[in-house]
Amino acid sequence: MISMTMMRRMVLLAGLATAVLAGSGAVEAETITVTHWGGQFYGAPYAVAMDKGYFKQHGVDVTGFLTAPGGGTAVRNTLAGGIPFGEVSLAAAVQAINAGEKIVIVSGGVQSTGDQLWVAKAGSPLTGIKELAGKRVAFTAPNSVSNMIILMALKANGMTRDQVKLVPAGDLGANLSAVTSGAVDAGFSDTLVYSQRKDLVQPVFYVKDVMSPQMMQTVCITTTDFAKEHGDIVRGIIAARKQGLDYLAAHSEEAADILAKAYNNPDAAAFRLHMKDLLGINYWSDGRLDYTAMDRMIEGLQITGQLKQAPDWTKMVDLQFLPPEQRTAR
Repeated sequence: MISMTMMRRMVLLAGLATAVLAGSGAVEAETITVTHWGGQFYGAPYAVAMDKGYFKQHGVDVTGFLTAPGGGTAVRNTLAGGIPFGEVSLAAAVQAINAGEKIVIVSGGVQSTGDQLWVAKAGSPLTGIKELAGKRVAFTAPNSVSNMIILMALKANGMTRDQVKLVPAGDLGANLSAVTSGAVDAGFSDTLVYSQRKDLVQPVFYVKDVMSPQMMQTVCITTTDFAKEHGDIVRGIIAARKQGLDYLAAHSEEAADILAKAYNNPDAAAFRLHMKDLLGINYWSDGRLDYTAMDRMIEGLQITGQLKQAPDWTKMVDLQFLPPEQRTAR
């Protein structure tokens, strides 16, 4: 079981890893960006691809990963990286393109929110989303994915934001602390954190039980110039990630151990359980873009007031770097 101290240590280690990579010119030239690398499971296919040498097999010498806390930071890291390729949130990619950044979406990343839930303190009478009326409900940060999801979940269940007291509490560890201290009645979590703290908290509702969890959380991007000049590298990274995902699906326990080592996390057993959970909900895209899931994420941007007009995907997406069988038309 990971303590709060260990969770904070994970964040520090991820930050140190970023600093080390950014500090060496030779390494920086061969890094790519993966949002929340070192903390969340978006990076699992990349960790396996690195461990198994798949990047080199596809002619790309990726030597490390730049992390980011999400949002626009991940996009900025991608643009500044030695190889301007990154897996970032779809919301951040759309907002950057709308702001004039010369980037293009080239493949899918994570396509489900089925591992997410809201929890209450153990022994709480709260056992469903409708029971949150009049309660203090935490999420991570304004305009975050968790902010979108709680608003969409309320709407899907005939409730409005005015019926609850929404509280931006910080990251998953901060949400857990807010719940256990009694500062809020319910807080945001995922199945990995919940599985490690069942002694402290209990589920109020799982996202997959109150709304469709089919949401394209992340996509892979590159700059339009790099796509034109180095298409072979873009194809190689996408192919290596797909190969890593295939190996992960066939050898989930070994893949979990690889990721735990890459993330400097000693709790490989928890990683193994979570990896199987994520495979069970079809968490990772094999590269293809699910436009229904993308539109649902856009709905989240609209409901939080971050986007007024739906994007024209034909102007934001370039499918040429995917194998023909993965090129899904709009």
